[in-house]
Amino acid sequence: MIPSRELNFRRALITGGAGFIGSHIADALVSANCEVCVIDNLSGGYRKNLAHQGDRIDFIKGDIRDADTLAQASRGCEVVFHEAAIVSVTRTVAAPVETAAVNDMGTLQVLDAARREGVRRVVLASSSAVYGDDPVMPKREEMRPKPMSPYAVQKLANEYYAHLYHELYGLETVCLRYFNVYGPRQDPSSPYSGVISIFMARSFSGVPPIVYGDGKQCRDFIFVNDVVQANLLAAGLSGISGGVFNVGTGTAVTVNDLWQRIARRVGIDAPPIYAPPRPGDIRESLSSIDRAESVLGFRPTFDLEQGIGSTMAWYQRQAERESS
Repeated sequence: MIPSRELNFRRALITGGAGFIGSHIADALVSANCEVCVIDNLSGGYRKNLAHQGDRIDFIKGDIRDADTLAQASRGCEVVFHEAAIVSVTRTVAAPVETAAVNDMGTLQVLDAARREGVRRVVLASSSAVYGDDPVMPKREEMRPKPMSPYAVQKLANEYYAHLYHELYGLETVCLRYFNVYGPRQDPSSPYSGVISIFMARSFSGVPPIVYGDGKQCRDFIFVNDVVQANLLAAGLSGISGGVFNVGTGTAVTVNDLWQRIARRVGIDAPPIYAPPRPGDIRESLSSIDRAESVLGFRPTFDLEQGIGSTMAWYQRQAERESS
């Protein structure tokens, strides 16, 4: 984690800050003695993710589509971390208009509130989904986007809006294309959650997971602490405004291999149940992090085994608390 002396801002807003990634960013900022404001409508986040911070965080229950609430939340902030979104590919396929109202118009409201309130920089969560199913590996930022879902189009539109606000209004923006993020606090109860959290919940119950496709599709899994590191670097470094950066590990495993690793740790033998691929799903995903390494100084510190171990330990502690 980046020590407090390296932060060059004193107050930040996190949209979606009660969610999985946003709450981890909040923890890092509080640890660095940064004042933190969180806005979240709690449709996908939970107050319990921030409960351990007590009154060290200013929490606003609100929607990013509400301009007045966003203005209030942004006031006095130097940096905005924009994590709020409907993150399910399948949900955007089923409801493209509804989800665009949040992912497109909501992001535009965040950027405009930042511009109007004098925020210095906005760090936006984008997605590796923008690359689509281009067979070229690894995915590099200069590749032509080939979105395969409304979600991917929405994230790509966010990037274009961010670049426009940088060029047109002088608002500093940095976009981070997350690959497959996992770690503590990822909600396994949602069918749209990350595959690692779902696999862990299934393994603890001794129930085989449902794998969409043949399980040979590969993913670049990155631990949430490393994603936080990338966000703090993107928020603080000068000369990177307008930039787009992959946030992954540069390594990938198949979904079948992932299940085997998790099942082996739990000590169960339960082959997956295979189902047809879902619309919008990508076959192969592997990041090049050369640009993030050379420009941001980003270095992932958790390999997959370490990350799985830390995540599994957290879920086990949660299960013990709930049963006691």
